Amino acid sequence: MSNKSEYSEGDLRKTGMALKHDREWDYELDRIIEAVEERDAEKVGLQFPEGLKRRGPSVADDLRELLPDDVTILLSGQPCYGACDLDTYLMKRTDVFVHFGHSPMKNTDKVIYVPLFSNVDVFPIMEESLEELEVGDVGLVTTAQHMNRFEEMKEWLEDRGFTVHTRKGDDRLTHEGQVLGCNYASADIDADQVLYVGGGKFHPLGLAMEHPDKNVVIGDPVNNVVTVADTDKFLKQRYGAVHRAMDAEKWGVIFCTKIGQGRWEIAQDIIDENDDAYLITMDEVTPGRLRNFNMDAFVNTGCPRITTDDGPQFHKPMLTPGEYEIAIGNEPLDSLEFDTFHGTW
Repeated sequence: MSNKSEYSEGDLRKTGMALKHDREWDYELDRIIEAVEERDAEKVGLQFPEGLKRRGPSVADDLRELLPDDVTILLSGQPCYGACDLDTYLMKRTDVFVHFGHSPMKNTDKVIYVPLFSNVDVFPIMEESLEELEVGDVGLVTTAQHMNRFEEMKEWLEDRGFTVHTRKGDDRLTHEGQVLGCNYASADIDADQVLYVGGGKFHPLGLAMEHPDKNVVIGDPVNNVVTVADTDKFLKQRYGAVHRAMDAEKWGVIFCTKIGQGRWEIAQDIIDENDDAYLITMDEVTPGRLRNFNMDAFVNTGCPRITTDDGPQFHKPMLTPGEYEIAIGNEPLDSLEFDTFHGTW
């Protein structure tokens, strides 16, 4: 996936983690030091998302001052886009492994998750968002970075006459009202409008695609802008990719080996049913890597954001499993929907 830093109305890459503002974070160093002492650890692995990798050396310096000299700090250089994107190589070779920037997707004693809550004030942008909302029933969702203010956000809306609907999604989600770039189950609530408070376009766009009957208002406190999710541009892009793949003869079926991103059964089903489909395994799916394969089109069974964020950059059409079924004629064109992970690790 791309780590492009520009922000625009149509940019799906922003996750809210990129540092437009020089924010301070609580790295929960005490938890890390306590774990080192409990496990008599000699090696500590630190993994940061793309937008925070530049903070890694400073956090390592702070830990070095607090830990014995014989403790080695290792920084993961692997790309990281979510809680499902763990550096398993480093995790297996360290006594303490810390994953910064995301909430736990699965309970484990092997990983210390430090969510890094944002200190950006969300309420000015929520005030501006009221212009796009009708007083009454409203759903409220946000990302892990703003979960620390979620109850305050809910009360803020209630004080202004709204009946706020929230729920916790499936087991892939940690908190009530939380959405991921691949999971919007928390928005499955009884309200015709939803307020998404957070950075980026991708999360609310996926939410709007999965819940086309809802008006999704985006209050972005990171970039200080209010918009309403519009799926038309995205749908045109996806329909275009499907049309280009309809004449494909050779298909590359991508199985992502990253923990939390593999859908083996879906990949296997495609291979079993199509003699002209070839299973390709890789951890990081990039346009350059796929250029070496002589395929007419690809199906991505890994993270949905690879397809939707970077799809236009691939030299051949890159489809979701659902879009593949449309391209080969198994499903009608109007069945196109957003690809999500539900109830899977």
